[in-house]
Amino acid sequence: MRQNYIRVLEGDRVKVEMSPYDLTRGRVTYRYK
Repeated sequence: MRQNYIRVLEGDRVKVEMSPYDLTRGRVTYRYK
């Protein structure tokens, strides 16, 4: 269940939002072009 999933390629600069409850997973909130 992911909404507007951002595909991330290796080497891309991205901004990751960490979950305060589960530090093992985060979600990419923004991908720098």
